[in-house]
Amino acid sequence: MSDVSEIQKNDDNKVNFKISGSKDSVVFLAGIFWSFGALTVRYMVDGHQYVFQYLFYRGLTISIILLIYLFFREGFAFYKNFLKIGIPSILGGLFLATAFTGFIFSITMTTAAVTLFMLAAMPFIAAIVGYFVLGEILKRSTLIAMVVAFIGVCVMIINDSISGTALGAIIGFISATGFALYTVTIRWKPETPKFTTVVLAGIFCTIFAFFILGFSFEPFILMPEINSYLSILHGIIVAAGLILYSLGAKYLPSAELALLSLMEVVGGVLWVWLPIFGINEVPSTTVIIGGFIITLAVVYYGFAARQIDINIKT
Repeated sequence: MSDVSEIQKNDDNKVNFKISGSKDSVVFLAGIFWSFGALTVRYMVDGHQYVFQYLFYRGLTISIILLIYLFFREGFAFYKNFLKIGIPSILGGLFLATAFTGFIFSITMTTAAVTLFMLAAMPFIAAIVGYFVLGEILKRSTLIAMVVAFIGVCVMIINDSISGTALGAIIGFISATGFALYTVTIRWKPETPKFTTVVLAGIFCTIFAFFILGFSFEPFILMPEINSYLSILHGIIVAAGLILYSLGAKYLPSAELALLSLMEVVGGVLWVWLPIFGINEVPSTTVIIGGFIITLAVVYYGFAARQIDINIKT
C-alpha cells in the first residue's frame, strides 16, 4: 500500500492521507474491494428474506468504520466535519444510501452478473449529470473508454438481462444511478467533507431498515447468525472501498471516477464464477465477452491517463 498512499503526522497529531503515485490506482483499488461484495451476499442463507436486517448491520458497520477512520485521521477534532454538513452532504448521503439499498435488493432478485453489469451504467449517468451540473468536460480518452464500455454492456445484456427478473435489473439500474449521483455530489463542492457524506449514507440505511422492520429487534433474532457476520464483513468491504474512492474524488472528474470503479463489475462476476469460492454462478458467453470489453475500456483509459501525465511532466 506504500505506493498508493503515505501517512504522515503533523504537529497537531492529525493524520493526513497524501495520494502519491497514481490517483487512478486508488479508485481502481476501490473497485477491486467492492467486487467482493457480490460474493459476500451470495454466501447469505435465504438472502432475499433478510434484506433489511442485512442493510441495518451493513449501514451501521460502514458508519462506525468511517468514524474510526476520521478519528485516526483528525483526532478528537473530527466532529467538526459534521458542523460543515450542507446540502451536498445530505443529497450525497441519500443518493449513496439509495445505491446501497438498490444493490442488495437487485442481487437477491436476479443474477450477480445482471446486477453488477447494470452498475456499468454509472460512468454514463455521472458524465451526463457532471456535464450539466458541474460543467465538467469529457476528455477524448474518457469518451472513447465510455463508448467501449457501453458496447460491452450491450453485449452482456443481449441474453442475461432476462435471466433474472426484470425488476431486479431495473433496481440494479436505480442503484447505479444513486452511486453516479453520489459521485457528482462529492465533486460538487470540493471543500465539503466527503467522509461525512458516507457516514450519513450508512446512518440513512440503518434508520430506513430499522423503520421497515418496525423498530423491532425480533427480526434480527430470526436471521441466521452467519448472515449477521456477512453483513458486517460487507460493511467493512464497502467502507474500505469508499475511503479509497473518496480520496481519489478530488483529483478526477465524475465520469472518470465511475469508469475506474467498473472493476467492481468485472471482478464481482468473476468471483461468483470461480469454483474456488464455491458459488459457481457461471456467466454466459455474452457476459464473459462483455466483461472482457469493459476491462479493455478501463485498461485503455488507465494507459491514456498515464500518457497524459507523462506529457504534462515533460
